[in-house]
Amino acid sequence: MHHCDEPQLLPVADAIARMQAAVSPVTETQTLPLEQLLDRVNAEPLRAGFNVPGYDNSAMDGYAFDADNNLDTLTLVGQSLAGHPFYGTIKPGECVRITTGATIPNGANTVIMQENTRAVGNQVQLLSTPKANANIRRAGEDMTLGQTIFTAGHRFGPVDIALLASLGLAQVNVKRRLKVAVLSTGDELTPPGQPLADGHIYDSNRYGIIAMLKRLNAEVIDIGLVADQPDLIRAALTRAATEADAIVSSGGVSVGDADYVKDILAEMGQVDFWKVAIKPGKPFAFGAIGATTFFGLPGNPVSAIVTLHQLALPVLQVMSGAQPEPPLQLTVKALEGYRKRPGRCDFQRARVYSAGEKNRITSTGAQGSGVLTSFVGANAYAMLEAERGSVAADETITALVFDRFLQ
Repeated sequence: MHHCDEPQLLPVADAIARMQAAVSPVTETQTLPLEQLLDRVNAEPLRAGFNVPGYDNSAMDGYAFDADNNLDTLTLVGQSLAGHPFYGTIKPGECVRITTGATIPNGANTVIMQENTRAVGNQVQLLSTPKANANIRRAGEDMTLGQTIFTAGHRFGPVDIALLASLGLAQVNVKRRLKVAVLSTGDELTPPGQPLADGHIYDSNRYGIIAMLKRLNAEVIDIGLVADQPDLIRAALTRAATEADAIVSSGGVSVGDADYVKDILAEMGQVDFWKVAIKPGKPFAFGAIGATTFFGLPGNPVSAIVTLHQLALPVLQVMSGAQPEPPLQLTVKALEGYRKRPGRCDFQRARVYSAGEKNRITSTGAQGSGVLTSFVGANAYAMLEAERGSVAADETITALVFDRFLQ
């Protein structure tokens, strides 16, 4: 067991595993055309209905012939163009003019690129000697009949959609979008664009959270700003639990006098845990109101982003029916030292870059839980394990490269 600042702190990996085990993916599906598939989650295994390519074809412009005859001059007897095959059979000593993607004629086993030939009339001289089977794309080289191309839970990206089109699929069965309600709590919060009163700050958390959830392609229900009043919080959570599969709230889960969210969650539903061995973001609450999963993020802006990214999103991906996407991890050398004491896994904002044959990482500056500018210029976390203490310059550490949710 990791040493923690407090014995009740749940290690990050344990918290994620516990949450993922507690939730279920959406079951409802819908059939969508290719144009609407970007970032949608595949509902069932998809298999190739035929070989791709469906026939042997040329990888370049040139001449198709039988290389086994070892001839250096061939007689041109026709052409095979993309979409317009040569239907005869090539005899020894003959060749066919062929273009990229065109069907390999019967009797041919090789394509020589046109740059390596000299044509005079119907005679084609070979200026080099290609090996048999050169420059031919074989049928089924990309996909074979019956091959599973996408498993259930795959999130469709742009190239995936092109691949589906190459299989002739015009529509695909996908999971419905996950519905996530988002709210911010706090008397000190003011909507952007409004005058800022003394002692107030602008609500930044909700906008960052919503943007990250849109990268998940969730259907976001914006509950808005909620004052630190139990009745208002109760009403907001009631609405959210009625309309959404999950709730993401920021603020109100610590131990302050006006931190009502955790207590109201316990009153209306259940609190599974509310302290995680993570920095920033220790006061992170997880629970449920009826069938609706609840994620309570800290109020500090950096803490809210880090806990949503590192703790909530791996669970929301499972709920959406998607296969969680593991982050790219790099082993890097620290350019400067990092101050830390054992107890919590620390996600410091940093920038990874290549220095010769080595990867290096440098801090983006002040790392306070309210310093949003620490993300500006960052492309990775310097992840310092819970049991680890301070890091000296040139020590090896792990970098977690930012994924699509933060880029």
